[in-house]
Formats: sequence, structure tokens, C-alpha cells
Amino acid sequence: MTKTAYIYVPAPSRRNLEIGINRGLWGWHRNTLDRATGRADVQSLQNGDFLVLAHVGPQARVPAGGWSSATLKRVFITQITRPHFEDSTPVWPDDVYPERIGIDVLDEETNVTGHTLGPEAAEALRLSANKQGSALVLPGTAALAQFATGLPAESDDESAPASAAPETINHDGADSALVQVLARREQTKLRKAMLNGATTFTCALCGRHLPVRFIRAAHIKRRSAATREERLKTANIMPACLLGCDELFEQGYVYVTAGGTIAVSDKANTTPHLAEAAKTLDGNHVADWSDHRAHFYAWHRDNIATN
Repeated sequence: MTKTAYIYVPAPSRRNLEIGINRGLWGWHRNTLDRATGRADVQSLQNGDFLVLAHVGPQARVPAGGWSSATLKRVFITQITRPHFEDSTPVWPDDVYPERIGIDVLDEETNVTGHTLGPEAAEALRLSANKQGSALVLPGTAALAQFATGLPAESDDESAPASAAPETINHDGADSALVQVLARREQTKLRKAMLNGATTFTCALCGRHLPVRFIRAAHIKRRSAATREERLKTANIMPACLLGCDELFEQGYVYVTAGGTIAVSDKANTTPHLAEAAKTLDGNHVADWSDHRAHFYAWHRDNIATN
């Protein structure tokens, strides 16, 4: 069964939190995990399990349930990509934290209330705060699903899909559905920042001006290969339309040259109609090309279009 771990990060550890989030890594002192079942709990977490990091909350030494109306300044939902391992390579400035796990950040929210978190998650974070940041591990993802679906949906377009309702997650394959909800939330935030309130927008590849429901905020360097910082950089996001440009670029059938023009990859020769579709973009100048985007386009060119 999938597990969800909850960890509280106090205010003085803000810098460590930022580094861990950007590096996709979290770690503990050995003596923290020596307490009770701390190490066994962390070692029970596997790839695909979830981990919630919460930063800056109220006084932790309150009775059970005392965080039910609390507000936490920042909450990160992550998924484990590498189970417990030991490594003394320096990462954080104040200490080594050699017992580590690898994580992928799925979502970040600010000023999250205990009501939104739900009683189980809020209590787990309160207990973690009282145990010097130990992980409180709960079976399943019910509390996390309540949190994810309890957050307000963000949309810049009435026709855009809203966040999934709780019952959308609570079915067979619920964990993958939860990841999809969180990924859609990140995509919505990126679109909102890119569109900046516009109702129509221009595709960077074909130049067609379209209603925003046809425009995707596409990562130039793939999300799976980008760091947390790179994922959220506006320089790594381009407007690509759903009339074909988004998929042609995503699959590497077209790419952007060092000079900012579109070229057709040999991959497009799979079928005559695919080659014809890609050819319509050949030679176009990319509307959002600039020096600070060039290295992201170079990554796509070298790793997707020519491989």
C-alpha cells in the first residue's frame, strides 16, 4: 500500500528547505532517526510514496488536535524517487544530514489551514514538529487526497478543467490520479503566469493567435529532466498551441535552432502526413526566442529532437 509521510520544517531551517526542494533531496541527522521507530518508518518509504513538507506553523506543544485550525506558511507535496540511502556528500550549509531520500516536488501551496489539511495530516505534522522533524508515516493517501482536492481550483479560463473532486481520486489507481491532479495544478499556475490575464494568445511556433483554451504552457526542457527551479522559470515555458504545435515540439519532430528558427527533425519522416505537418513550421522564427531561453532550446534539440 502506498504511504504518505509528513515532516515539519521549522522557521530556522528555511535555507535547508529551499536547498532540499531545489535539489530533490531530504535528509536527517542519525540521532533523529534513532528515536523510537524513526529509521524504520523512513526505510519503509518506497518509490512512488508521498512526502509532505510543511514550513512555519504555530506552537507545537499543544494537545492532540491542536493544529486543526492552524495555518502553515508553506506546504510542499512531493513524491519519493529514491528510497532511504546514506550519503555524506555536502548539500546543506549547517550539517551533513547523511540519511536521505530523493523527492520530486509535485505542488507548493502557501498559508494552508488545518481545515484544508484535514485532521490526520494536521496532527501528523504537529507530532513531527514535536519530534525534531521525524517523518510521521500514514498508510494510504486519503489524507493527502483530501488536502489536494480541498485546495481552491485556479483557472484563467472558464472552459479549463477544474481540480478533480475527491471522488475522482478515490478509485482504483488512486495514486496516479492524485499525481495527475497535482501536475494539473502546477500547469494551471504556469499558464496563469504566462497569460497574465489575456483571453487570447499567440503560439510561439506557428504564430496563430488563438483563444487561451488552445494554448498550453509547455516546458522547453522536459519537466522530468528539469530541476525544481528550472520547472518554474518563465524562460523554460513557451506558449504552444493544441492544434499540433505542442505535440510536434514535445516529441522532437521539430526543434529550435541556435538562431531561434524552427527546423524539422528526421523523426518527422515516420509518415508522409507527419512530415507534412512538421514542414508547415519549418523556418518560422520562434516568437519568444531570446538568449536566456537558448540553453533550454539547446537541451531539447540535443536530447529530444536528435535522439
